[in-house]
Amino acid sequence: MSTTDARRERIYPANRVTLREVGLRDGLQLVKTFPDTDAKREWLVREHAAGVRHFEVGSFLPASRFPQFADVREMVDAVAALEGAHSAVLALNERGAEDAMATAAGEIVCVVSATEEHSQANMRRSRAEAVGLVRRVAEMRDAVAPGKIVNAGIAMSFGCSISGAVPPEDVLRLAEECLAAGADIVGAADTVGYAGPKQIGTLSAALDKLCGDRPFILHLHDTRGMGIANAAAGLDNGARVLDGSLGGLGGCPFAPGATGNVVFEDLVFLCETMGFGTDIDLTGLAAARQVAEGSMTGEVFYGALAKSGAPQNMEWRA
Repeated sequence: MSTTDARRERIYPANRVTLREVGLRDGLQLVKTFPDTDAKREWLVREHAAGVRHFEVGSFLPASRFPQFADVREMVDAVAALEGAHSAVLALNERGAEDAMATAAGEIVCVVSATEEHSQANMRRSRAEAVGLVRRVAEMRDAVAPGKIVNAGIAMSFGCSISGAVPPEDVLRLAEECLAAGADIVGAADTVGYAGPKQIGTLSAALDKLCGDRPFILHLHDTRGMGIANAAAGLDNGARVLDGSLGGLGGCPFAPGATGNVVFEDLVFLCETMGFGTDIDLTGLAAARQVAEGSMTGEVFYGALAKSGAPQNMEWRA
């Protein structure tokens, strides 16, 4: 097994489903109020106690514009103190990547937009330049932090609110370019919640074929109420790493119409009912949700499990 394969397999084993909780990063991008560092730590601790192991905890962006991520280094350290936990951080430019490399973060997330229009709005770079950034981040990683994962997420993979339809062949080409540039794992994001199960299933099957024995990430938003149905379609077609956000928080500030991610608690329930064990306890997630809700009283939280709970009179785990 190569060093690259071993590094990826340690964090994203190919033989099981991995759920990434992105609430502390994507979930906080559009909020009007956000938790202080102590509340974020408690959020993390309670989710970890519930069995969550993969956390996106912030972005290396200017604190003057994104004060909710000013404590990103403290949050990385908080994850590092939790046994078996893995942290990921977002870096949209070289400076952010350099700063991230100097922390204990286990994963650097880069973004490559599927459309030129969103790429310029989000990063002020062309798609080719965004792939070039992935290459430079991978080179940095190889030089100074060879244990870190480089993750290249392809935004607007299923449709763009700025430029419209996105040909799936564009997404596949960008995924292939990112892997060739040194990314350990790639992901497809339904950034504005345009897709339905058929589209998700078709692209997931194509990504599964392209990626071979390495998994890919599916990042879903629930803008039109299709998040869980789309996750099921992805699981049926080879997706084994899925993103979700506690309470369905989230959205992209550079994507008109973007709303929250698929609800993490509901995603756990879906996986368990489909026979994909998560080792995550729903009761423990409810305790974490209480912390988040208590620290963001003005924000709206979503989720069917939060209203109804898991079934008590049947064996719901497949």
